[in-house]
Amino acid sequence: MKKYDVKDIRNVCLIGHGGSGKTSLGEAILFDTGANSRLGSVLEETSTFDFEPEEVKRGGSISTAFGVGEWQKKKIQIIDCPGDSNFFTDARNSLSASDIAAMVVSAVDGVQVMTERMWTLAEEFGVPRMVVINKQDRERASFETALESVKNMLSKRIVPFTIPIGAEDKFKGVVNVLKRKAYMFAADGSNAVQEAPIPADMNDEVEKAREALVEVIAESDDALMEKYLETMELTDEEIAKAMPGAILRGLLIPAVVTSATKNVGVQPLLDIIAHEFPSPADREPRKGTMDGAEVICAPSPDAPFVGTVFKTIQDKFTGKLTVIRVWSGTLNADTGFWNVRRDEKERFGSILVPIGKKQDTVTAAGPGDIVAVAKLKLTQTGDTVCEEKQKVSLPTLPPVQPIISFALKPKTKGDEDKLAQALARIAEEDGTISITHDAEAKEIQISGMGQVHIEVTVEKIKRKFDVEVELSPPKIPYRETLRKRVENVEGKHKKQTGGRGQFGVCYLNVEPLPRGGGFEFENKIVGGAIPRQWIPSVEKGIVNRMARGVIAGYQVVDVKVTIFDGKYHDVDSSDMAFQMAGSKGFKVAVAKADPYLLEPVWNLEVTCPDEFMGDVMGDINQRRGRVQGMEARGKNQVIKAQVPMSELLKYAPDLNSITGGRGTFTCGFSHYDELPAHLAEKVISAFKSEDEEE
Repeated sequence: MKKYDVKDIRNVCLIGHGGSGKTSLGEAILFDTGANSRLGSVLEETSTFDFEPEEVKRGGSISTAFGVGEWQKKKIQIIDCPGDSNFFTDARNSLSASDIAAMVVSAVDGVQVMTERMWTLAEEFGVPRMVVINKQDRERASFETALESVKNMLSKRIVPFTIPIGAEDKFKGVVNVLKRKAYMFAADGSNAVQEAPIPADMNDEVEKAREALVEVIAESDDALMEKYLETMELTDEEIAKAMPGAILRGLLIPAVVTSATKNVGVQPLLDIIAHEFPSPADREPRKGTMDGAEVICAPSPDAPFVGTVFKTIQDKFTGKLTVIRVWSGTLNADTGFWNVRRDEKERFGSILVPIGKKQDTVTAAGPGDIVAVAKLKLTQTGDTVCEEKQKVSLPTLPPVQPIISFALKPKTKGDEDKLAQALARIAEEDGTISITHDAEAKEIQISGMGQVHIEVTVEKIKRKFDVEVELSPPKIPYRETLRKRVENVEGKHKKQTGGRGQFGVCYLNVEPLPRGGGFEFENKIVGGAIPRQWIPSVEKGIVNRMARGVIAGYQVVDVKVTIFDGKYHDVDSSDMAFQMAGSKGFKVAVAKADPYLLEPVWNLEVTCPDEFMGDVMGDINQRRGRVQGMEARGKNQVIKAQVPMSELLKYAPDLNSITGGRGTFTCGFSHYDELPAHLAEKVISAFKSEDEEE
């Protein structure tokens, strides 16, 4: 592949809500730049970007994909991000490694949930932005309505650089408002384009749009603004000089109109990217630390090499691919780099350029390049890689908390080892997938960003690692405790089998401790009623019984046991006999002490637009939750509450439904509280049924 100077690289991240046409736009760019010989299609399953079987099945992106082409001697690197909130973190990581954010908005639907979320992120990352109003050829498409939507909800600095000629099935071309030129496109989706006169009925619209654009450019510079207020005009030279800087600083946000599937309006978009948007050299260099001091990672091929791993791909045949954005210096093939977080050197052979599911090979990668290396052992998403002689660490993005969990197990007995290996590799590929082993519930739990996320992961496990799994709701870690004190309870174990028998007797007092009190064992044996060496045996038997539960199979907590008397036999008493005595005595005591169940309660924090606050709070109340307070945070309201864990197992899809996908939440353990009697009866009954079956 041809080598490009850093000034001639453009890293474009396609972001937006699912279904807005990001992937189709990427396909049109690859076709127009000559990277593909035909226009790929998601619907026809010929897409370069959506190549995973799970993407083909769903007709949408679930993972970031890459492509590269050339336009007017500029290297255009395309990063096509998923628009489903289940895969938000993948899109976030990719955006952080980009230099240009192309926000794709449907001309039919306007601003949607992920439009707002990704726009906010692009602002936080300081990535120069543009808006692509796509699907102008569709029924009910309205460029004007969509433009008004993005200006009102995203930024008033969004101004059209191109406006459509026609709408719906009559959309055939665009007008470049600055150049005052019209371009008509072939109806067959080819890359044929012809300059044409501006339709007479559009002249006023073009002049109005040009005036709005020039005004925003003037506002980006004090000297230009002063001249503009005096003359109400700027020269073409002044506009051309000021525009890239205004875009770089976010003071000017171009909007263009396209139909990606018909390949209309895409070439003028590429012109704007190539001439007006920044290269990696134009952006503020990344800053890291080394030995506690700040280090500037200059975007120069001669500087020390520094890069960020922002995606990991697991392939059934080629193995693990690690995708790296080079910020500084040059990465050469057949060398290696230092992983700062792991404090280890990693070696590799080839440097690969990912293009859909294929890869080209290059000998070196410089600043701005996005490349991959294969089969690294230690390196994971988020790691900084650099030269061993200059160990620079770059800031990492905050981890994202999974919001939904399932228990899983292999469908086929004997696949446990294969499943363990598959889960380890899947978690390495996708940092938002969390795998935990719940020893108490004796189950493996998988957590992710939503039900679709988990379902897709399960499909990948089957396809890539040949393991089929079953999903079920995770077990709730209830606890058992007691209300009242009971005294003088006998625990007796006696067994005679012809030879040496088993004999042990203990007398116990059992009482509740305050919530969170744990377990206390007090020895009040006097006069050698039980020999000293077997007192710990009684305690061990009690602890074992506490772990197994008494009324519902859950751990007993917050209890004090006092042993005050007992009996033994010189021959038949033993460690095991007194363990059994302690266990039996404790079981009897708990049954007499009015036992009840505790349930885990979580702290819940919901962020949602103000108009959904009442519905969200009502739903929390229906889940037996208690609202603790509310506060404004930007445009949203934050509701803090405490809700039983059992009521939150499927909260993610429910909140999505209530808020139209605009609500988010975090949650974590708070404390244990008493489970209402009618619910406790169901839990106890289920345990008894299972116990009888066993």
